[in-house]
Amino acid sequence: MQVPDDLRYTQDHEWLRIDGEEAVMGITEYAASELGDIVFVELPPTGTTVAVAQSFGVIESVKTASDLFAPAAGEIVAINAALAEKPELVNDDPYGEGWMVRVRLSDPDTARSGGQLMDADAYRKLVEAG
Repeated sequence: MQVPDDLRYTQDHEWLRIDGEEAVMGITEYAASELGDIVFVELPPTGTTVAVAQSFGVIESVKTASDLFAPAAGEIVAINAALAEKPELVNDDPYGEGWMVRVRLSDPDTARSGGQLMDADAYRKLVEAG
């Protein structure tokens, strides 16, 4: 299972990649594999503001539906529109083409310092503990 070292992670299996004053969010490879074949992703419109741990969308697979929870607070400035036509991108490339939203961070310094987020080693331990 791939767990990129440059990302931060939540206990709910979302990831955050910080890029200056913005960040990209998605779900981990572990989450995608646990969900199974993803068939639908619902994302909010740009301009929506999200708080830490607030639901920002829904992901559905052949097995279940699950809320997506924001790992950081901010305003959504872009969504991955490709997921509307190809939700399987989340299964195929969760850290690349399967990204979900880009946010302008409300507090970039807190996001960078990690806050409640885990680094890659801590996330690997969480998954291994199952």
